[in-house]
Amino acid sequence: MEKVANLPRSSSKRSLVDKVCETLRQQIKDGQYSTGDRLPSEAGLTAEFSVSRTVVREAIATLRADGLVEPKQGAGVFVLQPSESGSLPFRKIDPERVSSMIDFLELRTAVETEAAGLAAQRRSPSQEEAIIQAHRKILKLASQGLFTADADFELHLAIAEATNNPRFGDFLQLTGPDVIPRRGLTPTTANPDMQAYLEILNHEHELIVTAIINGDETSAREAMRSHLKGSQSRYRKLLRQSESQ
Repeated sequence: MEKVANLPRSSSKRSLVDKVCETLRQQIKDGQYSTGDRLPSEAGLTAEFSVSRTVVREAIATLRADGLVEPKQGAGVFVLQPSESGSLPFRKIDPERVSSMIDFLELRTAVETEAAGLAAQRRSPSQEEAIIQAHRKILKLASQGLFTADADFELHLAIAEATNNPRFGDFLQLTGPDVIPRRGLTPTTANPDMQAYLEILNHEHELIVTAIINGDETSAREAMRSHLKGSQSRYRKLLRQSESQ
């Protein structure tokens, strides 16, 4: 099996998740894994691709959403019969098309506002720690001038899982990391507009995380709603600037 390091070069926008997905998808297409075959374990894929467990989980979630694999609890992840119906509606996201991202931001606002409130009520100590760690990861990457969109998705997923209602996590896993708007933008610390954008996002994330950790259901909902509604207008502006450069 090819390691990520051996994959073809791609633009800086593409993440390790995308690369792992691309390789596994091609292996399934080429018949290396046939219908009914079990993929290597999470630990096996982590070692084989030299990536984190989070990357592997998100890659499997993407393949699942595309109808290529099916995880079976306690048994593993199995390859499904190829479907001719095309991508599921939640996977039809074009990060560079404003209307596509706005549609999903509106949907996310409805779902994740409630998720934030429930997370403030129901999170366990381990889930609280996962939220804190995800937030710290974003801040660390941002301070190094690195791409933060995948870490951003991890934070939102950690919040969804802290609802202790698996359907919230399923929703985000189904849509996948492409719902993070700036995946369609070029990350660069040389762009002062991008820098200002990331600083705003970091502040908004701080408000969401603080409210959840404090168990403040009302503030958590309001912080998440404000964050996602603000993303809609900021995305329009930032994408236009990126296209004009």
